[in-house]
Amino acid sequence: MKVSIGIIGMGWVGASTAISILQKGLCNELLLNDLVADNAEGEAMDLKQGMPFLPTAIVQSASILAMHRCDAIVITAGRGGRVGESRLELLNDNIAIARGISEQLKGYKGILIIVANPVDVLTWYYRIFTGLPVGKVIGTGTFLDTARLREIIAGKLQLDAKSISAEVIGEHGDSSVVVWSRATLGGIPLRNWPGWKPEWEPEITEQVHGASQEIIKRKGATNHAIGLVSATLLKWLLRGDRRIVSVCTAVNGPYGFSDVALSLPSVISSNGVQQVLVPELDETEITALQKSAEVIRKAIQSVK
Repeated sequence: MKVSIGIIGMGWVGASTAISILQKGLCNELLLNDLVADNAEGEAMDLKQGMPFLPTAIVQSASILAMHRCDAIVITAGRGGRVGESRLELLNDNIAIARGISEQLKGYKGILIIVANPVDVLTWYYRIFTGLPVGKVIGTGTFLDTARLREIIAGKLQLDAKSISAEVIGEHGDSSVVVWSRATLGGIPLRNWPGWKPEWEPEITEQVHGASQEIIKRKGATNHAIGLVSATLLKWLLRGDRRIVSVCTAVNGPYGFSDVALSLPSVISSNGVQQVLVPELDETEITALQKSAEVIRKAIQSVK
């Protein structure tokens, strides 16, 4: 079966997403688009010259209209964050870009993966602007934050990060919530793990919140990890794996939330998000999640 994937926005993140998709062999056709047409064409040429080392696929630059045949489209287009700038401060610039892209996506029937920041707000508006069903507009959300959390915990305990079961939910940003009460390793609560120190929890939470800024200060952007996150999410979606992963969608009902998009553990499959789960949280976590939802809701409402 032929699988076609599109990427809109060929900056650092778009390029990392493209190579990650090709290395995983996710598609037969990869279409690239950028506001600067030469960027997309140049990336396509560069990637094609690496095809002897990759699973076979056609890679080419394309219009957004041509991407209507794609099974999934990843949107990385937008201005990147600056040193010291929050994701929400990107809002006005990137909403304008989202409006223009969405006009060209009217009538598209596949799955949209939103990567550009502020991802929660943009996920909300891409759904409105395109008219796609809620479950088919998916932000990478706290999928990356969760990966960062697991890697940091693993470093503390000298374990492989893939052995850690711990989640970050809420905003992909400074108000994200680490669900410490549900974190486990091999079925053992993290807080009962030998050598675990409670004082590590606020320290690690701050590391998760500040992870992107630490990278941006050093190299100007984050790109490789989010490229891998995007490709992995695509793999599970396109294969219909029915995985549970913390991604961003518009929610109505969980924890009493409405008129907001944020990340919660969700069942994903070939039709997008099939079910948003409502894990048991302690009182501190519920309060923090409510504050996170309010941060996003106010940002959504600020858009004119």
